[in-house]
Amino acid sequence: MGTLFIVATPIGNLKDITLRALEVLKNVDLILAEDTRVTQKLLLKYEIKKPLWSYHQHSKLTKIEQIINEFSNGKNIALVSDAGTPGISDPGGILIQAIREKLGNDINIVPIPGPNAAIAALSVAGFPADKFCFLGFPPHKKGRKTFFENIAKTEETVVFYESKYRIEKTLTELSRVIGERKIMVARELTKQFETIYRGTAKECLEQLKKDKILGEFAVVIKSL
Repeated sequence: MGTLFIVATPIGNLKDITLRALEVLKNVDLILAEDTRVTQKLLLKYEIKKPLWSYHQHSKLTKIEQIINEFSNGKNIALVSDAGTPGISDPGGILIQAIREKLGNDINIVPIPGPNAAIAALSVAGFPADKFCFLGFPPHKKGRKTFFENIAKTEETVVFYESKYRIEKTLTELSRVIGERKIMVARELTKQFETIYRGTAKECLEQLKKDKILGEFAVVIKSL
């Protein structure tokens, strides 16, 4: 039976890959990638030539069955996402669950830790982080209002992600429910245009509007 390696990859700067991650990617038989075009850029930089299969949130059950068959044939496989740690606000968790249900303890699943946008944002926020609440991405429509109202009630530091398409709307909604509570907004972490905004949600929104709204954002809200 093969081994599944859960490999964290850079969230922006390709130099953030770990030596262990590179070793694993060089030695596995197959790499499962969220977007093969994105992963190929990383592999090309480090001169790694391995078969790439796509695995993402829209992958069908037949794809999971094909992957499981590869393990049964003794193949060692690495799972990567476009950025960060697979399974964290990412469809990798569904694959791991399916493999566990099918193969049980016969398969070894090994974490290869590394970059994670939520942890990177927390590390520079300066807010209490001995315990925190991670919420992934806010709902687009149904449940969105409740999402932000629950944040206002949460005593711990809160971290969530948002896209460039909804960040302004999100900060406006946050301002309504948390008022003067301090937040930090991290844009394009580890990339060329990395920017950190600090203040209230209203203040961060005003700062953000002065820049080009690019990439994805990590929002950190200080504990009560």
